[in-house]
Amino acid sequence: MNGAQAVIRTLVEGGVDVCFANPGTSEMHFVAALDDVPEMRAVLTLFEGVATGAADGYARMTGSPAATLLHLGPGLGNGIANLHNARRARTPLVNVVGDHALTHKRLDAPLESDIDALAGTVSGWVRRSLATSEVGADTADAIAAAARGQVASLVLPADVSWSEGARVAAVPARRPLPQVPASLVEEVAGVLGGSTMLFLGGDAVLEPGLRAAAQVAAGTGTRLLSQRSPARMQRGAGLPDVLKLPYAPDSARKQLDGVQHLVLVGAAEPVAFFGYPGMDGRLVPEGCTVHVLAEPGEDGVAALQALAELAAPDAVPELAEARRPDLPTGELDTKAFAAVVGALLPERAIVVDEALTSGHFLPAATVGAPAHDWLTLTGGAIGQGMPVAVGAAVACPDRPVVSLQADGSAMYTIQALWTQAREGLDVTTVICDNSAYAILAGELESVGAAGGGERAGKLLDLGGPALDFVALATGMGVPATRARTAEELAEQFRAALAEPGPHLIDAVLPRG
Repeated sequence: MNGAQAVIRTLVEGGVDVCFANPGTSEMHFVAALDDVPEMRAVLTLFEGVATGAADGYARMTGSPAATLLHLGPGLGNGIANLHNARRARTPLVNVVGDHALTHKRLDAPLESDIDALAGTVSGWVRRSLATSEVGADTADAIAAAARGQVASLVLPADVSWSEGARVAAVPARRPLPQVPASLVEEVAGVLGGSTMLFLGGDAVLEPGLRAAAQVAAGTGTRLLSQRSPARMQRGAGLPDVLKLPYAPDSARKQLDGVQHLVLVGAAEPVAFFGYPGMDGRLVPEGCTVHVLAEPGEDGVAALQALAELAAPDAVPELAEARRPDLPTGELDTKAFAAVVGALLPERAIVVDEALTSGHFLPAATVGAPAHDWLTLTGGAIGQGMPVAVGAAVACPDRPVVSLQADGSAMYTIQALWTQAREGLDVTTVICDNSAYAILAGELESVGAAGGGERAGKLLDLGGPALDFVALATGMGVPATRARTAEELAEQFRAALAEPGPHLIDAVLPRG
């Protein structure tokens, strides 16, 4: 058995049976070995950022790693933005990066680079396989490392892949999540009340954690807030409605106003996305005491359930009622866009949200829709939405995926549409087409930079020429339509959801 065969067989036996790939010469023995291991599903992407984002989306929905296959340092570099997002999401991911043959490294060929250094910026675990006899064990260690909620990058030299003498290795049993001590639960129970807030992230924003947190809130008056961009949040009718921390620092501070005890549950302390002149980036109110009930990676659900049983055993959590907004008519703006999504969102939908400035009204419009999953931009590196939708659709082929996508960030990874068409994925993409990097117009003002000049404005404008998303999607095999009114969006959204396979709707919104 050669090294590539051992890597793939070890991946499959370790529960990693999907690989999102953009290979090159150094990975050809891995590609050839796929014919020997039919249990591995290989999904071709046309850009490495799609491969890494898709692996992120897959793992968010399954809780288990997918693999990537990337070509040398430049291929890894192309995928780093979405590996950054995956790292922030604590996504389990096995990142396989091909490298030059060991005998070729000394020649400093044109594609030679420091792969280990690049991988280290986004990975919790990095290893270079140096011997074919050990490649199976290295792969097993990568799977075990990824299962701890991190990107594990395995650098695979070409001659280690093509040489014979490799063996499949067993993957260690997955470790249970660390438990929170009872003494810590008791300590937090002692500060619950109206001036206390539970700040939720990680597994705490899935249904069991949300129900336990809402029970605590109902019984003690404690406030609830979610981190701004959880990797996966479950919401909708029959589930607690927990607001997210706003993006704008002033709005975030208002949400935290009056909090004297901030309890972190699977979330880091809230901070502003950026530093602004004359503004403290730390959002915790002055004089507020921060308590950590569960660190990211610990069992936050069990901690919340223990807290609810201790502090509010008989309380009944408040749940969102089933309700839908009326279908709007007339002008298509961001409020009408949100109302259409909320009115027509199908049951068991997976919503991938990279609507950015166009998504302001989405939370309120969808809170009473049938229960659904909401996947967000975790690390702030735009171009995540469409690839994550690919991975989510591969992970859950029996569920509709709705990708709400800003126009500027769509262009970072629009190649994801081709993979959606090739794989026949049930993804409905709605492009929020306002022909601008609208979020940057606000940032220009927030940082105190001079604004309004013609040259500065050109760097925030996506016109001249206008982007034709219908043509782009059609050219990659995805049926596409354009909506200019609320009625057109509703009609096209309903039709796309009713027909299997990928669809794109270009929702034309007010400019900027």
